[in-house]
Amino acid sequence: MTKFSDLGLSQPVLQALDLKGYDEPTPIQAQAIPPVLEGRDLLGIAQTGTGKTAAFMLPSIDRLRDADNQTPFKSCRMLVLAPTRELAGQIAQSAKDYGALAGLKVHSIVGGTSVNKDRNKLHRGTDILVATPGRLLDLIDQKAFRLDGVEILVLDEADQMLDLGFIHALRRISELVPDDRQTLFF
Repeated sequence: MTKFSDLGLSQPVLQALDLKGYDEPTPIQAQAIPPVLEGRDLLGIAQTGTGKTAAFMLPSIDRLRDADNQTPFKSCRMLVLAPTRELAGQIAQSAKDYGALAGLKVHSIVGGTSVNKDRNKLHRGTDILVATPGRLLDLIDQKAFRLDGVEILVLDEADQMLDLGFIHALRRISELVPDDRQTLFF
């Protein structure tokens, strides 16, 4: 049986998994983590509840740590787009849990909250931003945020986002992120 320690993850990430009591990866995690660690683009398909968030977040945390790039001013290094505020909150909490020992800043922005608070918390940039497309574009339109620092772009629930009519927002966002990024669809 495969263990997380067999997949090439760093010690801080393995320690965070140990603190959460996770030892063995699910099939989507075992298949996705190695290619994501290598920097390859990936389309991962699995049912809800199978650990897709960990499948992209764990190796991405390691890639961000290894790259050791500066957190960009008014931008982020990893952008995770989610269709709903509830899902965005869950992903951001997972990123905080899995990256607890990695020293990365994680923020979440969603519609229905104070745009001024979002602007203030993102002013200095962040390593990982989990966002709904509408609120992200609001901040970009206000010149409060840029996407030129994105190294990893993730669309979570990508099929649902396209079904819900986010295509125009996603096209616009894809034009604003650097071409040489890693792209992950789940």
